[in-house]
Amino acid sequence: MQGESTGYPDVAAHPAGDAHVAVADPHLPPATQPVRGVVWAFHMLVPLLALWLLLAYAERLNIAWEHPVSHFALIVGIAGVNVVLGLMISRAAARRDDARLLLVSLVFLTCAGFFLLHGLATPTIILARGSYGFDIGQPVGLLMASALAFTSSLPLGERAARAVIARADLLRAGLVVVLVLWGCASLVEGLTPLSAPPPKGGATIGALSWAGAALFGVAALQMFRIHRRRPSAMLVSLVTAYALLSESMIAGFFRPNWLLTWWEWHLLLTMAFAFVAYSAYIQFRREGSSHGLFDSVALAATVRRIQAQYDEALEELVGHLRRMGERGADDAPLATRLAGKFRLSEGQAAVLDRAGQALAAERELSLRLGALVDVGRQARVGLREEDLLRDALERVRQAYGDVRLGLVHEGRVEIGGRSFGAGDFAGGEPVAAGGAVMHPLTVKGVLAGVLKVPVGTTRQDDALAATLASQLSIALENARLYRELETLFRQYMSPDVAASLLADPRQAALGGSLVELTALFADLKGFTSFSEKVSPGEIVEMLNRYHTAAVPCVLRHGGTIVQFVGDALLALFNAPAGQERHAEMAARAGLAMQAAAERIAAGNPGYPRFRIGINTGMALVGNIGSPELRGFNAMGDAVNVAARFEALAEPGTVVIGATTREQIGDAAKVRPLGPLALKGKEHSVEAYVLTALD
Repeated sequence: MQGESTGYPDVAAHPAGDAHVAVADPHLPPATQPVRGVVWAFHMLVPLLALWLLLAYAERLNIAWEHPVSHFALIVGIAGVNVVLGLMISRAAARRDDARLLLVSLVFLTCAGFFLLHGLATPTIILARGSYGFDIGQPVGLLMASALAFTSSLPLGERAARAVIARADLLRAGLVVVLVLWGCASLVEGLTPLSAPPPKGGATIGALSWAGAALFGVAALQMFRIHRRRPSAMLVSLVTAYALLSESMIAGFFRPNWLLTWWEWHLLLTMAFAFVAYSAYIQFRREGSSHGLFDSVALAATVRRIQAQYDEALEELVGHLRRMGERGADDAPLATRLAGKFRLSEGQAAVLDRAGQALAAERELSLRLGALVDVGRQARVGLREEDLLRDALERVRQAYGDVRLGLVHEGRVEIGGRSFGAGDFAGGEPVAAGGAVMHPLTVKGVLAGVLKVPVGTTRQDDALAATLASQLSIALENARLYRELETLFRQYMSPDVAASLLADPRQAALGGSLVELTALFADLKGFTSFSEKVSPGEIVEMLNRYHTAAVPCVLRHGGTIVQFVGDALLALFNAPAGQERHAEMAARAGLAMQAAAERIAAGNPGYPRFRIGINTGMALVGNIGSPELRGFNAMGDAVNVAARFEALAEPGTVVIGATTREQIGDAAKVRPLGPLALKGKEHSVEAYVLTALD
């Protein structure tokens, strides 16, 4: 998995080429940081400065040095470097199926071919004297290479890239044909004018040198733009090479043979290709393989495809290592397969294997921590014990594997074919048994169950399993305590009051606050005379039947029952829990209570009948009593008036106050009772018999 050391953080998922590569985190690469940028620019300007000095002081500095053997050795050496680079990049292009890499490889192969022919045309090597082909062969080759370099720097779209790849063999064959024809024309004496002596003063390709310089310059700028988005050493070397080749084309315009300007031109060519070769060598040394040396030069679509392959390989590696851990055996050497797929060295495969194991362990740790968090979230008050344990085990098995849980029955726990008791867990320590670890689950310090967890592979696994057992113990204890609360505590007070106390125990403190509420009073008309005629058992049965029917009506409409007093009950709406439309909800609860009571009374003609009074107003709500014994209640004129309405109501009716009717609005169907003089009230009070609610 080579070539990714520079990374591709900014590649967006666009189908076209590099023009659509988005910059996720814009930054300047090292080559364009202020100090390094100055040094890099200095290196680029020095050759041009040297050319200017040689031309400006031509008589004193631009001296001639004719040495054909040195020239031949230099040119053949450059050609050899180009052949190696061209073939390596060509292999990368075929492997990645990438058009840009193909074009860049043709740049180097074109230079290699024409450089070799230029070297063979050196005087005294094959031909006895100079030739026209010797003078223009190298500039012509560079001109062709500049066109390929310019094309390689373009943001090729998918269609253009496919067209280039489809013609790869044709392009290579065409290059070979051109080189063969040029070689025959320039090396076979008397065959063509190219093998003839050059004109007096030397041969040049004139303005075409400047065209080549411009094409190389534009290619360098385009590659630099790619480097800004996708920093890499190979792109820096390619930018430098294109820039130096552009300068060499400029120097070639002022190049009478064998003068220092002519030699400088050759030196620039050497430096250009040496930069690329040196960068490839350094990256090869760092990564130990040539498989991905030139990936950073590829088109954006190729980079995305490479990233997808690496992501898939990593996922495959992690999945394999996880399965390997579950099976306890390595029956498929995945690291070896990946090493073959990505051409990794043996040492790299070993590093990949260790990195994969570390990644798998990290991922497994994250999954197990996530399972612990989810178990803690599920262990909330209100879940049935069976549902809690089922949901917790389902989540835990996703992270821990084959986890089993057994609960105590008659002092023992049967799990995994073995029986465990409290004596098997001395000091609460887990017990190893058959490739698994048994962790005790306790409730109030007493053994309540056993959790069976597979033996872990890392040092964190034992601690995580112990934490899981503690979490499940807490959840189990909470579920059982809540069940006791449901059985005892909630049967003696309203669920809203109980829930409020559980959420905030400070609400049990003595004191209260003034709030608007709707109070509902209900009692049984004729209860005293009924009690004188029947036995105590029948009285209790009658009360329980009525209250069993009435209480759900109150709770269903959000009311809170704060007290039963004999045959009477008091319910509050909008206290302690806030409630919108509390007056309407109280009225609906009253009508529902009467309907339920009528069904009971219809089957028992001697039973007394409910009468209900409802009133809305301000009241003091809170805990009233002493530090030793207290109760939740409401006091105030609004509550007292509701009690007076209840006393005035006829059996089977619901009487409401003016404020209650006003808050309900037109939905209330009422029959006015007129102004009523109530005990303890200086002024009369309006009241209504509620007959229905829309």
